[in-house]
Amino acid sequence: MANVTVIPATRNFHTGIRKDAVVQKKTAGYARVSTDSEEQQTSYEAQVDYYTNYIKNNPEWEFVGVYTDEGISATGTKHRDGFNQMIQDALDGKIDLIVTKSVSRFARNTVDSLTTVRKLKEKGVEVYFQKENIYTLDSKGELLITIMSSLAQEESRSISENVTWGQRKRFADGKVSIAYSSFLGYQKGEDGQMEIVPEEAEIVRLIYRMFMQGKTPYAIAKYLMEKKIPTPTGKQRWQHRTIENILTNEKYKGDARLQKCYTVDFLSKKRKVNEGEVPQYYVEGSHDAIIAPVEWQMVQLEMERRRNMGRSHNCCGPFSAKLKCGDCGEFFGSKVWHSNSKYKRTIWQCNAKFKGESKCTTPHLYEQRIQELFLEALGRLLENRETIIDDCRAVMDVLGDCSSIEKELETVSGEMEVVTGLIQKLVVENATRKLDQNDYRRKYEGYVNKYAALESRMDSLKKDRESREIKFGIFSGFLFELSELEELPLEFDVKLFHSLVDYATVYHDGRIVFQFRNGTEIETII
Repeated sequence: MANVTVIPATRNFHTGIRKDAVVQKKTAGYARVSTDSEEQQTSYEAQVDYYTNYIKNNPEWEFVGVYTDEGISATGTKHRDGFNQMIQDALDGKIDLIVTKSVSRFARNTVDSLTTVRKLKEKGVEVYFQKENIYTLDSKGELLITIMSSLAQEESRSISENVTWGQRKRFADGKVSIAYSSFLGYQKGEDGQMEIVPEEAEIVRLIYRMFMQGKTPYAIAKYLMEKKIPTPTGKQRWQHRTIENILTNEKYKGDARLQKCYTVDFLSKKRKVNEGEVPQYYVEGSHDAIIAPVEWQMVQLEMERRRNMGRSHNCCGPFSAKLKCGDCGEFFGSKVWHSNSKYKRTIWQCNAKFKGESKCTTPHLYEQRIQELFLEALGRLLENRETIIDDCRAVMDVLGDCSSIEKELETVSGEMEVVTGLIQKLVVENATRKLDQNDYRRKYEGYVNKYAALESRMDSLKKDRESREIKFGIFSGFLFELSELEELPLEFDVKLFHSLVDYATVYHDGRIVFQFRNGTEIETII
């Protein structure tokens, strides 16, 4: 048998440094707290102070620094700037040893924890977890880290589920909470409830007013930037999406729809728009309104109208998407004549006037004349004001009574549950017993067809209910404005025009027929 002599290793496997060499390890500490609360802030400062002294008092260690993260969750490392900088410095050879309190302080994500530890291990960088007394370069280190990280991850899952349950319980109790730092018009009051900020509330009212005057979200955003009015987050640049969100947020009318979004995964913290996956809660009258409910509803109807007209972003001016051509059905658009002279005039004409094989014969209209014609039509409408108000209330009584629809919806829903149960029972029976397959398929298809018919009826009833709600909102807004209008205004009011008039049709013979939102038509002559 051959004689074998063992030649002992003289250099460290990871670093290449001689084992008998006296070298101080470049050591860094890592501290993290997961919230910005005062109690956690004290803990954070204590951790930093502790690791600074702990490392400096060890003669075998050379103090590099303490890397920190405040108010950051440990379930992921993507947004932990201090952690990521520490890892990069370690990989660059600036750190030999990282000292941290525990595995849970380092990461509560098993995958992230192991990936990071292995990456550091390849470079000879060791991590020491004080609480668990684990050195990652130790042969048993990785196994222990795997176990501890898994436990930490499950702890995070449990905490997340408890927080989610508590949040949904508050929603179910009608307790409203918002991100005040990025919400215009409200602040948290002394009693913890939403409190109106007068200066910001005026900006919200201005946005709603400008929209009802025919301005687009783009135009409103441009105006606010010109006036140097800051955004809800304090920035100078307004986006049209921000304007649209303000115009559609029910909180401005005093209500609150809760759980519009939800967290899909506790590890990634990914948020998703709630499309029915989890319950939503609607709280009426939860706080003081900035915008009157009727005015808010009118804005929603106007937004829907513009979307249907395909002019949600590009319409501009008081009569945009309001004047129709009697020849081709297209809308009128504004044009400026003599823009650089004292004879400057704004006219409105059919947008498709010169696009077809034969041009439309409808005349162009001066803006001032349209205003005069509206006031004329409004004056004639006011002659029958009381009768129209009574008729509107009668129509609203009918539209608002959805009891028969709700009753049928409940019945259909019950029938769908019964059919679902029959399908499930049939499938189980076919799996456990020997049934005639032709008979099985016949019954199964019958149940499925029955369910489809019920589902179709359910959709039809819901659409009917939605249609009634929309019409009710239209009549409600019209009635509100007409009730407030006891006499003909002396000047044209854009908001009043949009509130009362659905559209006006211009004919080639000089007639303009105003279609009011209650269905009344009044003819005028240019």
